[in-house]
Amino acid sequence: MRLNLITFVVCFFLTVQISFAQPIEIKINSKTTFQTIHNFGASDAWSCQFVGNWPDKQKNKVADLLFSLDENEDGSPKGIGLSCWRFNIGGGSADQTTETKIGDRWRQSECFLQADGSYNWEKQSGQRWFLKAAQKRGVESFLGFVNSPPVWLTKNGRANSDGGNSVNLPEENFSKYSQFLVDVTKNIALKDGVLFDYISPINEPQWDWKGGQEGTPWTNTEMAKFCRIFGDDISKAGLSSKISIAEAGFLTHLFERGNDSKRGFQIKEFFSPESENYIGDVPNMAHKISGHSYHTVKSDSIMNLIRGKLHDEFQRVDPTLDFWMSEYCILGGNGILKGGGRDLGMETALFVANIIHADLAVANASAWQWWIAVSKYNFKDGLVYIDEKSHEIYVSKLLWALGNYSRFIRPGAKRINVETNQEDSLKTSAYKNENGEIVVVIINKGKTPETVQINLTGNTNRYETSKNNSVAPLGKVDISKPISIPKESVSTFVITQ
Repeated sequence: MRLNLITFVVCFFLTVQISFAQPIEIKINSKTTFQTIHNFGASDAWSCQFVGNWPDKQKNKVADLLFSLDENEDGSPKGIGLSCWRFNIGGGSADQTTETKIGDRWRQSECFLQADGSYNWEKQSGQRWFLKAAQKRGVESFLGFVNSPPVWLTKNGRANSDGGNSVNLPEENFSKYSQFLVDVTKNIALKDGVLFDYISPINEPQWDWKGGQEGTPWTNTEMAKFCRIFGDDISKAGLSSKISIAEAGFLTHLFERGNDSKRGFQIKEFFSPESENYIGDVPNMAHKISGHSYHTVKSDSIMNLIRGKLHDEFQRVDPTLDFWMSEYCILGGNGILKGGGRDLGMETALFVANIIHADLAVANASAWQWWIAVSKYNFKDGLVYIDEKSHEIYVSKLLWALGNYSRFIRPGAKRINVETNQEDSLKTSAYKNENGEIVVVIINKGKTPETVQINLTGNTNRYETSKNNSVAPLGKVDISKPISIPKESVSTFVITQ
């Protein structure tokens, strides 16, 4: 009898404690704004050169998943509505009959420029199909990016280097490389109706790229010399395309020495007028700089420290300069989640959503772009996975978690201020679209639900990605009342006031 009484008392007090538990307060101030969001994107490397030549049903399914803002008959989303598509302007390793030092054909690419100096505009047909498919589905921004200059122009006749820190391109060929990019941009605009808004001629210049895939190192001085030539050529061609740099291999290369002083400090090197490598006044130079979030995500404290330093460097050098996080996928060395092993579930989705939050809310990123949109590998590098032989398509929760941002936070949105009394429990950010909608994204990585109270009112629609939902529309919700955020979920609230 005594035991039953004790049990009753304990249960009573637990019930009282739960009933009086205060929700996590989320206070949003739409009058305090931060960066303007340009886009959310992904790249076509390397799979789209193959998938773009698949049967219509399969390739249209992939395109819908990546680009569509439409809904299925049951109200579920067809896709995540990416607003930027990165087109890989190939270096030509796939066209070579000699040794490429790239053993995987899915990491080789074709090139429009041929060995005799002529152009073959039928090349990269699969990628060009996706380019037009993205435009048809409403993608607003297009970026052409390069890993290596055409093999016919490089020092060693390959699309990867022999090591070192100097570019695998003779300086006398800088002008030829520049003209190549102008010609490609003009032809794709003419034949496919897509003009690149941005052209990124250099990728991860800090690495030596001795094998495995296309790539070349560049020093800051080499980058500046090339950009001056390229800017003049774009301007003379009458193109509106902007030059996008620097695709830094680590975020730290933007504000620290990194592995080489000749390839570090890139914000100051390129956008401080006192620098010998200043290119802020180059014609058609985008007033932004890009970096990759690899190997900076071992813990929340490390993520926030690095991104805080990055933000401080922008404030020191040029507070008006935009930052783009232009490439990420899960590699080794994260200390939490390894890159090997395909994961279609929530573990990877939540891991990446946490990084998106840090890049947007701490580093003030104006764009967030995933690496390869479509993967055939047993690796955590894709949004959509495919089987090379059967053409089967496998959809990841990561795709949908990114969709909690990309589908609702549209180009031109402003990030707005969020204050909460329990920052560790949930990761919350908020945005105001140009049409006045407020979008609130809440990540709950924890193993238990959390209750929140948002200080806004208005007509609110809720969407959720979790074990059982994929940006699922959960209908209207009264946000004037406490709301439960499920465990291991990403929730989006779209509020019309």
